[in-house]
Amino acid sequence: MHFISSLFVHGLCIFLSFFKQIKSKFSFFLKISNWVFQTLPFSQLSFSFWQSSKMEGTVFAPALKELEHVKSEQGEILSKSFLEACKHILPVIDKFGAAMALVKSDIGGNITRLETMYSSNPSRFNYLYSLVQVEIETKTAKSSSSCTNGLLWLTRAMDFLVALFRNLIEHEDWTMSQACTDSYNKTLKKWHGWLASSSFSVVMKLAPGRKKFMEVIGGTGDINADIDKFCTSFSPLLEENHKFLARLGLDDMKAS
Repeated sequence: MHFISSLFVHGLCIFLSFFKQIKSKFSFFLKISNWVFQTLPFSQLSFSFWQSSKMEGTVFAPALKELEHVKSEQGEILSKSFLEACKHILPVIDKFGAAMALVKSDIGGNITRLETMYSSNPSRFNYLYSLVQVEIETKTAKSSSSCTNGLLWLTRAMDFLVALFRNLIEHEDWTMSQACTDSYNKTLKKWHGWLASSSFSVVMKLAPGRKKFMEVIGGTGDINADIDKFCTSFSPLLEENHKFLARLGLDDMKAS
């Protein structure tokens, strides 16, 4: 009996040791898998998954809905709705994979900066430009960590995306790389230094294939129609931001 008990305990120890090794290796495998899916754009496996679970409507649908309420009755841009509309574009950027990782990070960071200030006093910062006006009063608007700077770079990044989306529906013969490069040259390039511009050129080589990308973001809706609606609705807001910042002499700040 003592022998059988010892044998059982010994066997249990071997099993637990084996399980521990398997668990460790499985954990490592999960980390590697996550890295692959997050880093490599449009792997065949991930693309097949997206295809098999198409979304209702297009990926632009939530942003379009938010834009219906982006202005007050007086015609002023509302902070919360504007930032929510920008946030709804992040899933679109996700579909670019590693090619747009830095753009997504920049947009997400600026949204968070502006949201943090808005959340500190929603009634005071109900209107988007009130986030800038308070910094004008405290003479902090030109700080690299200011909400003014955040709004400026968020607007510029969205300029780039709107130009890119327009290219995708207006130049169907262009590759994704061509569409991205043209949009970058028209919007962000003049505000970036040599290093940032060179890095962008390299990263664009990771851009997904145009056809697959359009299929993925299309879902069950009319993707061309939704892209056109988004650009038509959102562009005037960006122009309004630029005019407001220009009146204050804050629309020409370059990357530090």
